[in-house]
Amino acid sequence: MKGKIYIRGCAAISPQESFSGDFAPQLLKLEGKSMMRVKEPDYSGFIPPNSLRRMSRVLKMGLVAALQCLRNSNTAIPGAIITGTGRGSLQDTEKFLHNIRDYAETALNPTPFIQSTYNSVNGLIALQQQCTEYNNTFVHRGFSFGHAVLDAMMLLAEGNATEVLAGAFDEITDEHFYIKSRIGYWKNELTQPAELFVSNTPGSIAGEGSAFFLFSSQPADICLEGIKMVYKPSKEELSHSLETFLSAHNIATEEIDLLVSGRNGDIQFDHFYDGVEQQFPDAKTFYFKPYCGEYDTAGAFGLWSAVKQLEQGPGKTALLYNQFYGEQHTFMLVRKVNF
Repeated sequence: MKGKIYIRGCAAISPQESFSGDFAPQLLKLEGKSMMRVKEPDYSGFIPPNSLRRMSRVLKMGLVAALQCLRNSNTAIPGAIITGTGRGSLQDTEKFLHNIRDYAETALNPTPFIQSTYNSVNGLIALQQQCTEYNNTFVHRGFSFGHAVLDAMMLLAEGNATEVLAGAFDEITDEHFYIKSRIGYWKNELTQPAELFVSNTPGSIAGEGSAFFLFSSQPADICLEGIKMVYKPSKEELSHSLETFLSAHNIATEEIDLLVSGRNGDIQFDHFYDGVEQQFPDAKTFYFKPYCGEYDTAGAFGLWSAVKQLEQGPGKTALLYNQFYGEQHTFMLVRKVNF
């Protein structure tokens, strides 16, 4: 989609020290499993203690990332709340399923079921901020965050809102890690983030996180100029889609200063990144998945890292490219602007 919107603020909870301060990515040392967990901030300044005790990890990190984004944007009530998630609250889902088994479908606590629904984070944000405007959650695997962004862009373009809070959240649990490892999602052997691109094996490192953005129709320092999503393309079709996307925004390949790549070390699908990266030989390339791991909405961390690098560095134009197991491919064009 072509339609310029501005990013007034953002926030992320990730395996990095991303919640406060400048972004200084660090390669973590993993133990036991090829899996990264978020570094959780102090939630007590955002959530009352009596509520905090009843909330699962993904609810806490989704809600607090959203609230921090609003604080960073000096905004109390957004004109809409839109999120994307690939799995929702796995912890609550697993707890409810275990209770069904343990209690033989009797005397079940409904709280885990209620909190396991995909839109529970959106509801918590709306309740906390008393926001009664448009509220929507997309659950479309690797396109989940991209569709949330696209929906935000359409709302702003149509004039139905002037500020939209949009973001994504996903968590990893031991049970989910085991299930997905059975179908080849993760590295069979313990692989460190520093070894991700030299392991030459299928699968990647599991990750999790939450990132939120306040999109606005009012000018700000960072602009999201467009987004394009492509489903199950060949390598040639992907290259053509990228050329068409850049041409629609009057951007030449040499104008891309920063390429933010979702390359994840999975030899089954890294050839897609090879084709894209070859088109930008002069651009600085930042690989974000060694810092956050692979998950359905990892692209949200990719966009957050692109914004942070543009804010901190000399580059003006960034292209984010992320794909999810060869099926969902997303391009985002981000620019630093003067207004």
